Amino acid sequence: MRGLTIVVTRRESLRAGLELAAAQAALGAPARLFCQGEAVAALALPLTDARDPDHAAVGLPTLAILFEEALGLGVTPIACQSGLLLLGLDAGQLDPRVQFGGPVSVLQTLGEDRLVTL
Repeated sequence: MRGLTIVVTRRESLRAGLELAAAQAALGAPARLFCQGEAVAALALPLTDARDPDHAAVGLPTLAILFEEALGLGVTPIACQSGLLLLGLDAGQLDPRVQFGGPVSVLQTLGEDRLVTL
């Protein structure tokens, strides 16, 4: 199966991106999640989302748990370096397993991956 690269452009889309990436990885195919621009803020620790209580109330994972599950399945999270700068964040504020890159490096390594933008 071809790989999947998901570009997340809005903070609110991180959960959907993680869900898609985790599903792809669960099927045994490579999955990358590239947070670009303002979406990088969603990767700042601690990983939380205002909708976490709603998800937990119906037995769905919180954002932090979903992140752990996705990485456990082999999803590769990538944070946009420009997004970090724009938001005044540094690498130490993100999970140490997050890689760093930019649009050029993501596209350069796309290969035969399908590309989805959220």
